[in-house]
Amino acid sequence: MHAYRSHHCGQLRGTDVGSEVRISGWVHRKRDHGGVLFVDLRDHHGITQVVADSDSPALAVLERLRVESVVTIDGSVKARAEGTSNANLPTGDIEVYARGITVQSSASELPMPVAGEQEYPEEIRLRYRYLDLRRERLHANIMLRSNVIASIRRRMVEQGFTEFQTPILTASSPEGARDYLVPSRVHPGKFYALPQAPQMFKQLLMVAGFDRYFQIAPCFRDEDARADRSPGEFYQLDFEMSFVTQDDVFNAIEPVLAGVFREFAGERQVTEGAFPRIPYRESMLKYGSDKPDLRNPIVISDVGSHFEGSGFGLFSTIVGKGGFVRAIPAPNTADKSRKFFDEMNDWARGEGYAGLGYATRKGGEWGGPIAKNHGTEGMDKLAAELGLGPDDGLFFAASGKELEAAKLAGAARTRVGNSLGLIDENRFDFCWIVDFPMFEYDEDAKKVDFSHNPFSMPQGELEALETKDPLDILAWQYDIVCNGVELSSGAIRNHRPDIMYKAFEIAGYTQEQVDTNFSGMINAFKFGAPPHGGSAPGIDRIVMLLAGEPNIREVVVFPMNQKAEDLMMNAPAEVSPKQLKELSIRIVGDGPKG
Repeated sequence: MHAYRSHHCGQLRGTDVGSEVRISGWVHRKRDHGGVLFVDLRDHHGITQVVADSDSPALAVLERLRVESVVTIDGSVKARAEGTSNANLPTGDIEVYARGITVQSSASELPMPVAGEQEYPEEIRLRYRYLDLRRERLHANIMLRSNVIASIRRRMVEQGFTEFQTPILTASSPEGARDYLVPSRVHPGKFYALPQAPQMFKQLLMVAGFDRYFQIAPCFRDEDARADRSPGEFYQLDFEMSFVTQDDVFNAIEPVLAGVFREFAGERQVTEGAFPRIPYRESMLKYGSDKPDLRNPIVISDVGSHFEGSGFGLFSTIVGKGGFVRAIPAPNTADKSRKFFDEMNDWARGEGYAGLGYATRKGGEWGGPIAKNHGTEGMDKLAAELGLGPDDGLFFAASGKELEAAKLAGAARTRVGNSLGLIDENRFDFCWIVDFPMFEYDEDAKKVDFSHNPFSMPQGELEALETKDPLDILAWQYDIVCNGVELSSGAIRNHRPDIMYKAFEIAGYTQEQVDTNFSGMINAFKFGAPPHGGSAPGIDRIVMLLAGEPNIREVVVFPMNQKAEDLMMNAPAEVSPKQLKELSIRIVGDGPKG
């Protein structure tokens, strides 16, 4: 018999009754029934109930062991007594009578329990992550992550993609988030950077003549934590394709993502057919966001024209000065008290906005100051245009700035949808956001700058750059969104040096700056580059959605905390003066001196 196990802890069934077995695992729970001790023994595969009575030499050992100690049990498989089977366990019809025991490792007193799903402070969970990972939900999440990645790899290969690995030590990029820098020992005073993404390398693979590339790529960005992004590092499905249009990219990746979600969604529904394509400006108007949750049926409308010369002076003034008024329907709120609407207004103020106006409606009768001043006829006309029912209320987001009105309306749409229970949690609704503006005006810098990705091909190419107002130029850029979560950004790339120089010139960069900052790519393009495009859906976010977790930390094996600290490994940490000297680095201020 094997030194540690003949079976794992999720394997034994009723057909094994009478067998002599050896199983190993962690002591998950103990239950003392007066001279008879029941132990749930757990390993990666599952749980088996072990029983020891006064005739068992294992009883005394098991009684004194703490939970989470690791043991090997030799024993015989027995059928559980009638009425004691556990239908929740695959091994629930049997138990192992312990005839012998070997203690492989004794556990000390635990800083947090493994059995159960009690909530514990983040600091404890991350400091003792190896214990946290033993818990059922988190263990299942990490296994889901592994299975999702395996499925993605298989599906990408089936779509004709080849997996490559790109460098981890590379050059710092002047665009995007802050880099993590790595000092060079052999080149004093110079630094590598960890890649924020394999962007330039994957484009260079296309220039090199490889047709379809992908990898499950680690990315490193020195930015603050968010619920949907880990601080420090994350993983993405990075892919690129040559000689493709936007449609080709969509047709290649949609079956991969939809297939993965259907494989792991269980009973939840996944978008059928081609993902809807929503232009950026339409998305900002209808949903107040470029990451719309299409499970929410509420659609925002621009109603500024209704308030031109209106009796409601505030909106009339805003519209008269070129401002914006957006309406957010609140379906079937006739039974809601005034408090519901007032609390929405208070929420908006708490978010830093001037407020959120509203009008109530019950049986077709309007209520509230806006309706009173705008008048019944005006409100009825507004309701008819929006297709409102007689018991549908309205919220209003008004601002002199279009983006501010859109963001408030979008946040209100989400809050109203959640408050009224309008979100169907059993669906995964995908969409593409397309036609992003190539440029935007930076109010702080008082200049035109790139709005999305500087390496994207402008729609209309060089002619558009030379003849159009930069703020009217659209780019072949696109995002994949699912349930209000941005899974990736992507683009058809700008593969022509003349177009790239012109695009950067509009954003205030000289040709010399482009040649210096992006030398590897711009030089490669001068030797013949194919039209190409791609994207990079986030692995962590995909798994987070499938696991139904609100925080990405719950699907990452060893995450950092909100301050980008690894509490388990004590990183970042000081290093010795010898190490600093080897790197030609001196710490200024407190810390070890090199």
